[in-house]
Amino acid sequence: MSEKIFEPWNDPNEKPLIQFQNVTKRFGDFVAIDNQSFDIYAQEFFALLGPSGCGKTTLMRMLAGFEAPTTGEILLAGQNMAPIPPNKRAVNMMFQSYALFPHLSVWENIAFGLKRDKMPKPEIEARVDEMLKLTRLEQFAKRKPHQISGGQRQRVALARSLAKAPKLLLLDEPLGALDAKLRQDTQFELMDIQEKTGTTFVIVTHDQEEAMTVASRVAVMDHGHIVQADTPARIYEMPNSVYVADFIGDVTILKGTASPRDGGYDIHFAEGQPALHAKSDIELSKGAACYLAIRPEKIAISADKPEGVANAVQGKILDIAYLGNISTYHVELPTGQVIKTQTANTRRLSRRSFTWEDQVWLSWTDTAGVLLAG
Repeated sequence: MSEKIFEPWNDPNEKPLIQFQNVTKRFGDFVAIDNQSFDIYAQEFFALLGPSGCGKTTLMRMLAGFEAPTTGEILLAGQNMAPIPPNKRAVNMMFQSYALFPHLSVWENIAFGLKRDKMPKPEIEARVDEMLKLTRLEQFAKRKPHQISGGQRQRVALARSLAKAPKLLLLDEPLGALDAKLRQDTQFELMDIQEKTGTTFVIVTHDQEEAMTVASRVAVMDHGHIVQADTPARIYEMPNSVYVADFIGDVTILKGTASPRDGGYDIHFAEGQPALHAKSDIELSKGAACYLAIRPEKIAISADKPEGVANAVQGKILDIAYLGNISTYHVELPTGQVIKTQTANTRRLSRRSFTWEDQVWLSWTDTAGVLLAG
């Protein structure tokens, strides 16, 4: 039996867990969030992604109840959250600093919120043991936070946040303090824990790779607006703007003018260069400004001019970034424009075919690039 794909946002019968309805947040004259409406569904792992100052933390603080919308409403399971104080919401927040109590053991840190809620002792014990097991911390239960590693402290904070079984867990740059290798391992742990508990996670991050790895959907933000909210695959393959294309992953963006031809467009992008061709559903009038965004892995590199491809340009290799499994070539066209292409390193270094200053051809199909309005 094929597994049912988790896409509640495409099901008209699904009711969202969280609804932002025309939410604006101002701090004096500064508009941090500008009239935003979007939904988050139960059991989603939803990422708010964007550069510093784009409004993602403000959105999260409003969800937690530390800030109130200036106008608009935030609903949790259909109920307006504004009158509900933070400690009464079915929402928990895990901070970047983890904020563990240094004098309490791992076990006591996880039990802290349950004791404060006056949960009966046997229930607390059962719940803490369940959380220790979930986060694989059983053998560290008696240790103090300073006696365990950064990655383990991160899991204690997660266990403590989940102990009260919130409907919604907010994670503010939760992996920011970890080194690269540990971050990667912890991303997969987070996904695993989120799936096991079925809790809705909303994560704030400026790390695009992290958002694309963990999230069911990513909301890319810029200056208080959600520019695009979609699955990681769609955001990467079908960005709706130059901003999103440029923000996510490596990309070459060529600016030009469009003229309709054969169910697509010719793109005139530089004097003396052949027109490029792209298949696209977008509506552009003849001579309209446009952008072509092409990912490096969709561009082939060859010594000779390839036959029968829609797009082929010649240039010289300016830079080579060797990343173990892949090499990225920066190829400069006679116009000064640089196009990035990537190849898998299946051969030994000594048998590489291209080096600096080589003249090469770059080619791609008419569906490889994404055409965006100028």
